[in-house]
Amino acid sequence: MEKTREPVASLILYNLLKWSVISPMLHTYFWGRIYGAQNVPLSGPLVVVSNHASDYDPPILASCMNRPVAFMAKEELFQVPGLKQVISLYGAYPVRRGESDRAAMRSALSSLEDGWATGLFLDGTRSPDGRIHNPKLGAALIAAKAKVPILPVSLWGTQAIVKKGSIVPKPVPVTIRIGEVIPAPSSTKREELEAITQKCVEVIHGLHDLGR
Repeated sequence: MEKTREPVASLILYNLLKWSVISPMLHTYFWGRIYGAQNVPLSGPLVVVSNHASDYDPPILASCMNRPVAFMAKEELFQVPGLKQVISLYGAYPVRRGESDRAAMRSALSSLEDGWATGLFLDGTRSPDGRIHNPKLGAALIAAKAKVPILPVSLWGTQAIVKKGSIVPKPVPVTIRIGEVIPAPSSTKREELEAITQKCVEVIHGLHDLGR
């Protein structure tokens, strides 16, 4: 039977962390604003795509989805006693540095099969201005292979949370805008993947341009 929700233990941990730590910090310390929360499907596998400018982006994004979002995490984190169990419950899956995209894709597809929303940053790395400069086709390919929809999300202001040379987050305003669901690509042909990826970029940039 196809799974449509995350494991119960993961849902419990997600809500515990969200309401005790992440959401209070987002709304008080970062003056967080969230728009479009009604666009998030609360069940069923889903690929969530976003721009990326801060290490704080994954928990902020997941907190706004009202459901856990599984992200890739470097394999070394899974070797820390106790941390492996926690981040696994939170949906993280290991990826080795320098390993082929094929291994990461298998992990993402497995996550979707288990009913998770899986998060990917279109650039694959952080950008200093929060814009998407070199979008990868991986998210569209995963959505095509898994036959699941894509949800574009804009994170505005997160690039200012931590400045170079500092480890203390700054109390800067952050705005999250959630777009409408985009149907899964109908094939894995490159031209279609490029078209869907470009559509995601345009939606995210359009939301980002709305600013605060």
